Amino acid sequence: MNPAPAGRTLWQGARLLDAASGRDESGDLLVEDGLIADLGPNLFPDGPPEDTTLIDCGGHCLAPGLVDMRAFLGEPGFEHRETLASGSAAAASGGITTIAARPDTEPVIDDIALVEFVKSLAQATALVRVHPMAAITKGLKGSEMTELGLLAEAGAVAFCDGETAVADALVMSRVLAYATIWDLLIVQLPAEPRLAGSGCMNEGEVATRMGLSGVPAAAEVIMLERDLRLVEHSGGRYHATCLSTAAAIEAMRQAKARGLPVSCSVAPHHFALNENAVGEYRTFAKTWPPLRSEADRQAVVEGIADGTVDAIVSDHAPQDQESKRQPFTQAASGISGLETLLPLALELHLSGGVALDRVLAALSCGPAAVLGLEGGRLAPGAPADLVLFDLERPWRINEAQLLAKCKNTPFDGRPVQGLVLRTAVGGSTVYQAESDGGN
Repeated sequence: MNPAPAGRTLWQGARLLDAASGRDESGDLLVEDGLIADLGPNLFPDGPPEDTTLIDCGGHCLAPGLVDMRAFLGEPGFEHRETLASGSAAAASGGITTIAARPDTEPVIDDIALVEFVKSLAQATALVRVHPMAAITKGLKGSEMTELGLLAEAGAVAFCDGETAVADALVMSRVLAYATIWDLLIVQLPAEPRLAGSGCMNEGEVATRMGLSGVPAAAEVIMLERDLRLVEHSGGRYHATCLSTAAAIEAMRQAKARGLPVSCSVAPHHFALNENAVGEYRTFAKTWPPLRSEADRQAVVEGIADGTVDAIVSDHAPQDQESKRQPFTQAASGISGLETLLPLALELHLSGGVALDRVLAALSCGPAAVLGLEGGRLAPGAPADLVLFDLERPWRINEAQLLAKCKNTPFDGRPVQGLVLRTAVGGSTVYQAESDGGN
């Protein structure tokens, strides 16, 4: 997206929250020509300048727009599941202003023309900023490295093979070594494929009782620890996405302590749910990685609280009804996550004891820093990508009201708190709640 500058706008009477600077104060924020011009308490005691559009924030929270490092947006090839237009509308309603889009489309985003296609389509149809990720290996087959440098020049913000881990250690070693030349970000969803096998939920007592094949937690940490060793050997910036186990969180914690150039992210369903959510073979709770044990869930929360986790991602992977209404072993993995990202993350603070600035950092400046993007902060000169939300407003997730094209969610009916009132990209409003009475 390339929003038109919005002239001069003053967001008045907000609780300004900026995790990057530690700011938490009442004040105003001035936007000029799509950028933040100034912010702070009582900016204009004698009244704002003429020709200024005023937005009354009503004391609600004004924070940087959310930066989502992992979402499947469908195009090209899976328009029945999501499009850039529908996905970006859902993102805007959830306070997300920047998305890194997965490359496992059809065809796979593994050449320059396809990166340029996604960028062009996003400019034309998306309400928020969309940055394409490109594949690490051609066709996601794990054997032949793509033209990483040329893809980065074309606009790829990072590289991953979607839900498939690069299993060949030699290939990953070469990828990491090559990435150091261009300072590229390599993203991996770690899962040792032979160990994971055909498992469809977490290995353990629940899977055994249900008669389902399990994915051992060891499959995640074995692949992660291999990759961390390769980072030590070859260099390269490495990001482990959607970590779901206590062992993997601890491995990442230790790697950071050793000073490796690594980062990681987690998804809300891995700290808001555990394997019991599968219940009576509920395919809407089938995710990849699978929902884990309660001990793993608690470890993910601890990783967010102590800063081991750099980012919280939506892991938006919508599936159509036909793909979900199947026997559990045959049903597709994935849920719709864009619109529930913020309220589920806020649960960490409201009921989980995690500091609010830590939660917001993982949703804004943390992922922006990992991706090397300008957004994620409230500071003069930064893009005016903003979310205004009511931290105290209770509401209930309603699957039927989601804007995403496919609405499958395990959180249908869940009471949450924290409602997005308005979202702006480049200073221009791209979403406004019906109950928001501001201009």
